[in-house]
Amino acid sequence: MSRSVAIIGTGPAGCYLAQALLKAEPELAVDLIDRLPVPYGLVRYGVAPDHQGTKAVTRQFERLFERQGARFFGNVTVDAPLLAVLREAYDAVVLAAGLSSDRRLGIPGEDLDGVIRAGELTRALYDHPDAARLPKLGRRVVLMGNGNVAIDLLRLLAKTPEELAGSDLGPEASEWLARSPVEEITIVGRSPAAAARFDAVMVKELAKLSGVTVNVVDPGTSDEPEGMKKIDALASLAATQGGPKRIAFRFSLTPVAVEGERGHVAAVRFRDGAGAERIVPCDTFLTAIGFEAGADALRRDRLLGEAFDPEAGILAQGLYAAGWFRRGPRGTIPENRTDAQGLAARILADFGNMPQAGSKAGRAVFAGRPAIVTYAGWQCIDAAECAAAQPNRCRRKIASRAEMLQLAVRIEEPQA
Repeated sequence: MSRSVAIIGTGPAGCYLAQALLKAEPELAVDLIDRLPVPYGLVRYGVAPDHQGTKAVTRQFERLFERQGARFFGNVTVDAPLLAVLREAYDAVVLAAGLSSDRRLGIPGEDLDGVIRAGELTRALYDHPDAARLPKLGRRVVLMGNGNVAIDLLRLLAKTPEELAGSDLGPEASEWLARSPVEEITIVGRSPAAAARFDAVMVKELAKLSGVTVNVVDPGTSDEPEGMKKIDALASLAATQGGPKRIAFRFSLTPVAVEGERGHVAAVRFRDGAGAERIVPCDTFLTAIGFEAGADALRRDRLLGEAFDPEAGILAQGLYAAGWFRRGPRGTIPENRTDAQGLAARILADFGNMPQAGSKAGRAVFAGRPAIVTYAGWQCIDAAECAAAQPNRCRRKIASRAEMLQLAVRIEEPQA
């Protein structure tokens, strides 16, 4: 009898791990579990809608279910009791559920009206079923953060409607961006430009925008090749002039407080590298400073104790962690592949030290569980979204969980 592995989370970390396991041991029974009715996690709801090339990694992941025998169990929330059941039913359980809550700055005024966190905004923009409504924006935006999420938001806010052709941005988000009153965006990082967290290629992409004027304030220099790549990328924006939306990059500024007037953000107070205060007026303050464990059923901070070794990814015998759930909010989608290969090798080595495979229940624990979405059910959702695509869009995501389930839960997975 073959070993069985349950992977909780179907984003890049979970899918790359399944790939690595099944490539090494094709007879494994690998099941991927997600609390949403749809797979692919960060690729579907975290990658920007105008980066369809990055989203194309899902074509690789499709082979897991269509050729390699992996199973998808969607619309399943794994809480502590169910986790205990899964640990009894499978030879290995891997937590790859990511991180869902925006990190806070921890400064006065960050709860004023007009302060918007990146995760909340991207969930609304990208049609996540648990998203709140799109917020109101003002004319002058300060965007705190120098990672790729911040650059994504900057690019989307600066694009013309025509420049969003070919994306999967939905009609509500498209209209929201088209009607945006934003005239000025100041993007701020704590570090010098050479140490910014963004990828240089993401910055160079901004040079293609037609409706902006870009100013890079004192990017500095660097003796490191990676640092110079970022500075050179910023220098490439010098020719991006003449558009009505003004973008300014500023570096080495640490936020101290958000200033308000009548309960609404009016400015952000920073401290520069020399200790001097700098005040940047704004009526919207977007924060894109990373993610942390939120109020999910599986809390990373509760499960990863002090004894947890993030390099090995082991929580306890037969229980592992992967991706952002393991190492925190750092690393790109391709980096998950390298991590997954290492973790897969560790799991398979641990199997070699276990007693012979017995009669564990495996995926039989899901028999009779209501409203489970199989991979065949996801294919129905996928087909409906592609068929409903508006002109100049590649799909129209279904944002309602109820509508997804209506399409998907009656579809039975073919038996292996």
